[in-house]
Amino acid sequence: MSEPSLAIRLYGTEEAAPETRLLKAGVLSAELDGGALRSIRFGGVEMIRAIAFLLRDENWGTLSPQIDDLSVREDGGSFSVSYRATCEDAKRKLVYDTRISGTADGSLNFEVTAHPHTDVLTNRTGFIVLHPLVGVAGRPVKVQHVDSPDETSAFPDRIDPMQPFLDIRSLSHEVTPGTWVTCTMTGDTFEMEDQRNWSDASYKTYVRPLARPWPYILKQGEPITQAVRLSVSGAAPAASTQANTGAVNVTLGGEGSGKLPVIGIGVPAEEAPHALQEVERLNRLGARFLICEVDCRRGDGLAEMQAYRKLSEALGAPVTLEIVTPGSMDPAADLKPVAEAVRESGLKPAAVEIFPAQDMKSVLPGSPWPEMPTFEAILGAAREAFPGIRLGGGMATYFTELNRKRPPAGLLDFVTHTTCPIVHAADDRSVMETLEALPYIFLSTKAFMDEMPYHVGPSTIGCRENPYGNATTPNPDNRRTCLSRLDPRQRSQFNAAYTVAYAAACARAGVDALAMGAPTGPFGFIHRKLEAPAPFFETQANGVFYPAFHVMAALAADSGAALVDADSDRKSAVEAFAYRREGKGTVLWLANLTPTAQEVALQGADGAKIAILDDTKFADAVAGKEIFAEAGALGGGPLKLGAYAVARVTLP
Repeated sequence: MSEPSLAIRLYGTEEAAPETRLLKAGVLSAELDGGALRSIRFGGVEMIRAIAFLLRDENWGTLSPQIDDLSVREDGGSFSVSYRATCEDAKRKLVYDTRISGTADGSLNFEVTAHPHTDVLTNRTGFIVLHPLVGVAGRPVKVQHVDSPDETSAFPDRIDPMQPFLDIRSLSHEVTPGTWVTCTMTGDTFEMEDQRNWSDASYKTYVRPLARPWPYILKQGEPITQAVRLSVSGAAPAASTQANTGAVNVTLGGEGSGKLPVIGIGVPAEEAPHALQEVERLNRLGARFLICEVDCRRGDGLAEMQAYRKLSEALGAPVTLEIVTPGSMDPAADLKPVAEAVRESGLKPAAVEIFPAQDMKSVLPGSPWPEMPTFEAILGAAREAFPGIRLGGGMATYFTELNRKRPPAGLLDFVTHTTCPIVHAADDRSVMETLEALPYIFLSTKAFMDEMPYHVGPSTIGCRENPYGNATTPNPDNRRTCLSRLDPRQRSQFNAAYTVAYAAACARAGVDALAMGAPTGPFGFIHRKLEAPAPFFETQANGVFYPAFHVMAALAADSGAALVDADSDRKSAVEAFAYRREGKGTVLWLANLTPTAQEVALQGADGAKIAILDDTKFADAVAGKEIFAEAGALGGGPLKLGAYAVARVTLP
């Protein structure tokens, strides 16, 4: 087997990640990333996560800017940036001129003048400002409004389904005690949404209120100008302006609270026949349950049920049917053909989840809800159609939709939803940052669903369904693309690390069951040739393994194990979580969530053994070698983890 490039091993694509440049003016710093600013810090403390000027099309897809004429100047006490950007596709072209400046007192200006070269159909064109979560969630904020009195409030702690603040001109929050940053936005009216709804690790302030009509048109030849300005009051925080580059300290403690969820996988209807051809390999994965898709909108029925029955019997895994109904005003009639197909096929599902078609599309705040039956009518019909079978509900889409339309807990046996980390941004860093938002999602759900049994998934990096537009985004060039079903990282080491961290967040939050990915296809753990490009894998036979397969197999085998306390002092760099298997000792998982090697100082792991999955083991992983079965002695000194490496440490 030929060795693929490092980029393919780590990311599944040869697309180069955007280069970033650190800008500094005294203790003010920011990263210039593809024309946007990220991680804006004062005295080493992040005060704003990002500022960007974006063009989003009528399906909420983001057009990537082509940057030209870039000029950067720094003199120690200030910096300035200018460039011209072009956003263009077959339907529209927008060119904008950008000027950025920053000074040592914490002041920063980011101004854009945009020129539509055609009529530009857009759902949103303009600035977004992202406030981070750490040190911000639940903390005070002062809001200056455009046309109403100012207010003092707080950033939401539990996730707000609507917009926390409307009619915004500026926002001020305390970065550290006595140091405040004020963010002022001009050129239009802004409002805020709680981006944790989509698992983004931020609060997003964006241009143009959603109450206005959209999509809308920017007229050819009519320029627009907008600006974002930051100012700091008070002394600079007493913190280092240098990044923490020392070893990550991981401590293993005593018995924790909670347990590893029961681990399963999703089975899209189109993948069931292919999964039946991969039974031997799927038995190695050992999923404890299958979430099998039934979409009445496209006529799924007897053939799909028969395939699911065969797959369930071959794998010894119970089936949960994820049923999307036509959404008529007669839910009993909608469910009758599905129930008949289940009986005729001989399938005996352990649970069913019911979702009317109307709930597969998001309803934005202020928009009317579509006509549809009540929760009571839908779930009552489900009880009659599937007597004695556990009934789940919530959303087959994302937490966003569940938070905006919460089902009555008393009518369900469990609540469920999925997540997708590439709704708003698809770069590697943003995807990993979504892990920060997961605890808020899980705790918010448990709060409004009265701590009822909680299932998550099937979740994956790729977008299963786009509730915000007419379709998912095509990805013919194998790139990192928002709202695309085909995400190249599914095949890579990146997904192995992401899967470990995702499972850790679910375990700590008390999620009972977690499904990830699929057997094969765009969300699969086993390769199947598709029409879309898959560098390296497209030269391999069907049936080779992706790195995350080995993580899923190891987690599935330990389903339900009791958690042990484990702590990483830099969770954004290295995730650490642990559990004890009855009679089999303790397992500690470590995952490097960054593209750079990390050193880990591990405390409380005397006598441990370790197995590492990283890019150097890629060929073994693809070939199906039991990566985590061959553990060696941990040894002394710091543990070195390569980019997106995963380590499984076992202790007596």
